[in-house]
Amino acid sequence: MAQPLHITDDSFSKDVLESSNPVLIDFWATWCGPCRQIAPIIDDLAKEYEGKAVVGKMDVDNNPRIPTEYGVRSLPSLLIFKNGKLVDTIVGAASRSYIAGRLEAALN
Repeated sequence: MAQPLHITDDSFSKDVLESSNPVLIDFWATWCGPCRQIAPIIDDLAKEYEGKAVVGKMDVDNNPRIPTEYGVRSLPSLLIFKNGKLVDTIVGAASRSYIAGRLEAALN
């Protein structure tokens, strides 16, 4: 069963910018209640989109460089990348259908 990919500041370029599939990154922190609320959604999407998209998570407390570079100021923030470019951003807890719809749009 697919699990979300744990992305770090050091692995970001390889895991995200060089990915041949769209990438959804959940920027989160252990102390963030809404982050915990959407964690099961992120886990489900990782399984559902296995082979079609990469679903990953980045702990902002342990990896501050990339969130700062992309202006992540609120958690959770979900960034969607395609062909190495940021194509969509979702800020705050959102429903599974909303997140899946935005990821689906990046697949087309």
